[in-house]
Amino acid sequence: MDFDLVIRNGTVATASDVFKADVGVRDGKVAALGSGLAAGREEIDADGLLVLPGGVDGHVHFDQPTGDSSVMADDFLSGTRSAAFGGTTTVLPFACQQKGQSLRAAVEDYHRRAAGKPVIDYAFHLIVTDPTEQVLGQELPALIRDGYTSFKIYMTYDALKLNDRQILEVLDIARSEGAMVMMHAENADCIAWLTEKLERAGQTAPFFHGVSRPRVAEREATHRAISLAELVDVPILIVHVSGADAVEQIRWAQGRGLRIYAETCPQYLFLTADDLGGEGFEGAKCICSPPPRDAANQQVIWDGLTGGTFQIFSSDHAPFRFDGPGGKKVNGEKAPFRCVPNGIPGVETRLPLLFSEGVMKGRMELTKFVELTAANPARMYGLHPRKGTIAVGSDADIAIWDPARKVTITNDILHHEVDYTPYEGIEVTGWPVVTLSRGDVVCRDGELLASPGRGAFLPCGLPAPARPKGSPAPALSF
Repeated sequence: MDFDLVIRNGTVATASDVFKADVGVRDGKVAALGSGLAAGREEIDADGLLVLPGGVDGHVHFDQPTGDSSVMADDFLSGTRSAAFGGTTTVLPFACQQKGQSLRAAVEDYHRRAAGKPVIDYAFHLIVTDPTEQVLGQELPALIRDGYTSFKIYMTYDALKLNDRQILEVLDIARSEGAMVMMHAENADCIAWLTEKLERAGQTAPFFHGVSRPRVAEREATHRAISLAELVDVPILIVHVSGADAVEQIRWAQGRGLRIYAETCPQYLFLTADDLGGEGFEGAKCICSPPPRDAANQQVIWDGLTGGTFQIFSSDHAPFRFDGPGGKKVNGEKAPFRCVPNGIPGVETRLPLLFSEGVMKGRMELTKFVELTAANPARMYGLHPRKGTIAVGSDADIAIWDPARKVTITNDILHHEVDYTPYEGIEVTGWPVVTLSRGDVVCRDGELLASPGRGAFLPCGLPAPARPKGSPAPALSF
């Protein structure tokens, strides 16, 4: 056998095994795993290095219309470039429907935004904000069958949120079509009430963003989302879970045998509410929703990652510059917190942060790291086993890691278009040194080798985790 590429002498890890092996690549796919493989036209010596599946980041926002005057800093070129340097080889950003817009039009617009730019492969989630009869009866079912098999719905933000009746209607379509539903669970009315009280008291600095979105608002919405999903008998994924109160509800549901999945993100492991209270307007850099909590809640999130409560670890990369037009200061340097664009960058730092603090500090096994960051996202969104693993027949999406390399995270070493990182100054141990997408070396030792547009769009299959338990709730048994 001859190969286009052979990665030799490395330690290969999947979600189930860790083993020494050479990896042979042909026509963009893994063709062989073994020792002493025949020569490849190109060879990489991975002695002393880890050979991992490329990360799958199932929650990123690139060039997404915001509906106001803010503008995301990363498009599909800079966003996928940054992802690749961080060891991620597949991303799933969101095609967001604006109210009054058809869902199909939102998808077509997002394809235009992506055209000719990505350096790694990508798929789209949908965001459903206006579930009209046409959307529910025609567009959403047709799009699911076309390979857009996951979508997000919001319980907060006026421009995005659905009421409970609308949520039920959308969940019903997901059940009948086999799609995965992602839920942003925060109680909009609680947040609006608290925000108005804080503003009347003059408490509008970035720190009070966290005060306006307390854990109970996330807890209530999480419980309500679970209850609505139970009524319809459809699995859901609660995204960007921030702390103990929501975790308690998710564990309760999982303990009842409900198919409730959960995702968390780096900000809930590495940031706290104190980071919202930086000098002057600095805290705006860490405004995201739900907000970071405290050290005790960080430990709960770690326990959930290692104990099985969470299935996915994503970045929720939402890139707004701190300075300049369209960013965090779009409404001025003294803007009230509710007028600050929501979100933080993290697509490039997601994997190194978790690898260093999780694997290298003994909190989790290497197989768990791969499961949370590659295999499970691929399964959850209908891309496994093409993505998320190293196996014969899978795409040769591979990140080669130096587990001993120490790197201090500073914004000047990152490849996004944001002018800051909330993780500035954190030292990590372990860093991806080579990233391959379908057998092509995308980046190596800090150099981008891929051309814009080489990344392929991926229609997704129906995810196995989205299958209902099989019998409708009693309320539907008629």
